[in-house]
Amino acid sequence: MNSSPPPMRSAYVSWRLAVQILLMALLAGATQLQPRPAAAAEAAALKIIAFGDSLIAGPGLPADATFPALLEKALRAAGHQVTVVNAGVSGDTAFGGLTRLDWAIADGADGLILELGANDMMRGIDTDVTRGALDGILAKLKQRNIKALIAGMKASPSLGQDYKASFDAIYPDLAAKYQALLYPFYLEGVAANPSLTLGDGLHPNAAGVEHIVKAMLPLVLVFLQQIDAASARRE
Repeated sequence: MNSSPPPMRSAYVSWRLAVQILLMALLAGATQLQPRPAAAAEAAALKIIAFGDSLIAGPGLPADATFPALLEKALRAAGHQVTVVNAGVSGDTAFGGLTRLDWAIADGADGLILELGANDMMRGIDTDVTRGALDGILAKLKQRNIKALIAGMKASPSLGQDYKASFDAIYPDLAAKYQALLYPFYLEGVAANPSLTLGDGLHPNAAGVEHIVKAMLPLVLVFLQQIDAASARRE
């Protein structure tokens, strides 16, 4: 006795199977083409480079307690999709920063927080050299349409009033020249405070970094607004 299905039923089963296979293929392709929500959000995140010396690098601190890490955490807590890159190099001078700037921003950046000059001051480097190097950094950023926020430094009175006056004037002068936001003194409230510095008395400890981030956060939020506005004008 022939047990094979009637020709019409067999054709229907084959057609239905083909349709199911086609639908599965289409669904699989759509899933691959659409990024996952988390991945899409991460891809759209602003990229801010924290560019500086050991005050940014965070020697003696866990990676998640450095200035870039805590600033990113604070910005995300405030509802902003931002990635803050740690581009701090211990011992770096303003001229050293100028020489490595191009590769530090090679992958692109929406904004850069510039913190350099402390080592220049501690070594007594001619203030014209420091000014020229920081000017060069800001000029390159302007050419690349990368917004800058300047984190200023202040010279110790022990270096003499002439040196201090010349050094301290660098940051507000350059901020005015490049129309950049200025946080006048990166170590405001932390310098010479034993409870907020490491054993060397110079670098902020974890609590000191938290203090800096909290103090700078309002200005950084304005910085993000500037970046968004500049991006909108270019579109």
